[in-house]
Amino acid sequence: MPWAVIAGWVLLLLVAAPFAGDLEGAKRDTAVDYLPAGADSTQVARLQERLPGGDTIDLVLVFHRDGGLTGADRKAAGGRVAEVAARHDLVGGTAPRAVPSKDGTTLMYPMALTGLTDEKERADAVKDVRAGLAPRSGNPEGLTVQVGGPGALSADSQEVFASTDGTLMFATAGVVALLLIITYRSPLLWLVPLGVVGVAAMAAMAIVYGLVQGFDLTVTSMSSSIMTVLVFGAGTDYALLIVSRYREELRRHRAPYDAMREALRGCGPAVLASSGTVAAGLLCLLAADLNSSSGLGPVGAVGVVCALAAMVTLLPAVLVLLGRRVFWPLIPVYGSEPRATRRGFFEAMGDSARRRPVAVLLGGAALLGALALGVLNMPGDLKQADTFTDKPESVAATQTLADAYPDASSQPISVMARTAGADEVLRRARGTEGVVRADTGRSGGGWTEIDVFPRGAPQSAEETAALHALRSGLVRVGGADALVGGPSAQQLDLKDTSARDRTLVIPLVLIAVLLILAALLRSLVAPLVLVVAVVAVWGAAMGLGGLFFDPVFGFAGVDPGLPLLSFVFLVALGVDYGIFLMHRMREESLRGADVPDAAVTALRTTGGVIASAGLVLAATFAVLATLPMVMLVEMGFVVAVGVLLDTFLVRTYLVTSASLLLRRWVWWPGALFRRTPDPAAPATQDGPAAGSRPEPAVRGG
Repeated sequence: MPWAVIAGWVLLLLVAAPFAGDLEGAKRDTAVDYLPAGADSTQVARLQERLPGGDTIDLVLVFHRDGGLTGADRKAAGGRVAEVAARHDLVGGTAPRAVPSKDGTTLMYPMALTGLTDEKERADAVKDVRAGLAPRSGNPEGLTVQVGGPGALSADSQEVFASTDGTLMFATAGVVALLLIITYRSPLLWLVPLGVVGVAAMAAMAIVYGLVQGFDLTVTSMSSSIMTVLVFGAGTDYALLIVSRYREELRRHRAPYDAMREALRGCGPAVLASSGTVAAGLLCLLAADLNSSSGLGPVGAVGVVCALAAMVTLLPAVLVLLGRRVFWPLIPVYGSEPRATRRGFFEAMGDSARRRPVAVLLGGAALLGALALGVLNMPGDLKQADTFTDKPESVAATQTLADAYPDASSQPISVMARTAGADEVLRRARGTEGVVRADTGRSGGGWTEIDVFPRGAPQSAEETAALHALRSGLVRVGGADALVGGPSAQQLDLKDTSARDRTLVIPLVLIAVLLILAALLRSLVAPLVLVVAVVAVWGAAMGLGGLFFDPVFGFAGVDPGLPLLSFVFLVALGVDYGIFLMHRMREESLRGADVPDAAVTALRTTGGVIASAGLVLAATFAVLATLPMVMLVEMGFVVAVGVLLDTFLVRTYLVTSASLLLRRWVWWPGALFRRTPDPAAPATQDGPAAGSRPEPAVRGG
């Protein structure tokens, strides 16, 4: 049987490998792929793609000298812009005119490239423009030349994401390998779960590619990166639990096959429920209107399911074939007892919670509440120019423009209107308060594009006021169906939609998790305890974010999608450890132990493996913090610290203390609540799985 399982996975891997490699080319990182599906700005972006020449690339060529531009600077700038314009198709067909700053330090040339419908072509066009403006011999010394604008910012984002895939994969694998070596203290054992999780990652990428081809699933670089972290983090957690239980059963069973069968019988329901909560939580994201969030749902769920499938089939098969020697040098001997020191630390934690459950519970709750107050120190919304941890050229250009043109925007607001009513829309736009100028752009398919330049820098209060005024005013133009979009409108819609998505998705996640926990634990109280605990962890982790993002990391804002995504990950993943603990506690209760004994025994027997699992999961998400995107750094930080809080505070002390106080009410209204404990059945030291049939092994050998 093990050989058949391995052969099946080998065949699957041979088939999956080519498709997994094709996933890179199937990723989509256009603005539409990250925007709300029903927002005005999304509809504008889609209409722009259908205009003659496709979606435009809005660039701003910036020439700057601190002491003021010279005549030679202006001549060089005009010549260079003409050269660039001659190599590309431009909206309007002619080279752009210079817009000088009032202080005489800067010239900007707004330029819109057209005729580029492919993402790669657009990125290559931006590179070509930059190459054409690169310094040459004979240029005026001290003249700074930069390319900014939404098109340049998008190209820089794609370049950053393209460079992170390999880095993320190798960094995650390296972190997991290191932690497995420390955990297992074996030169061989760590290779098995690491290899299996690599197979799971390959299978996940192939399946996601199939979903892209079959169902036009949107896969962004962000969702692909998070899927990699989920596969390695969740898969390694499941491996740690299974291997720990297998090691335990090898002391009771002579044959590795029998030991693995009992191990899967004992921890299998917990692993299934754990993966079920994560997958269900992620699939709740399908209800989100934000394209990047709704696309992440199925992508992440596929990763978790593949990790589960590999860990409950391929991992056991490999371990059984390798036998006990895979644990060398700490080989579990049949009939032996584990060393007491391996559980002493968590036994001490359980005893301390048992002695003072009320004090421990109230103290822990107060600590989480105090940390949660840090959300009051959260910075504002993240602006487009602040999305990178480093400063690429597009961001530097934005800053130069903001300093040189404080009263005017270098970035147009895009308005789409039916061609029949475009003239009236243009007239209304020019008369809108806060608008500096408005010009008609391309027309096609019954629609006309209008570029509106507001007063104020991009995403400033002045520009936001102009956006609201345009939307409220232009909608009154009969028959024009005017829509207001562009980069700043997109950020505004992202914020509003993220708030709406939270009110819809968060309740769905809580309901899904509660239902799965109730089915596993046969109780309503225990699931409520676990869910309240992880929600408190989420609040504390977000509070820590408020204390670190701006004061320590220097981040100017928080991505609007962070609260929802971090909630889904922390609730779904954080419940995992509660599942492992409560499921073992239920096993002990089924064997006749009362709740206090069952709770302390569950903590003692699962403490080490859950601590290792928490460290692995936190470390894999922390890898995101090494990437050059502020959103991923914030996500990695919040989830990592949340997992650590859940692992070493909430699960260890608070859930255990709550169980000790509730006693048999923790199982209400299930059969265990109505069952009278048998005083003659004390908690066991090793706690075999419920329903297991231990062999008459010799203890202490």
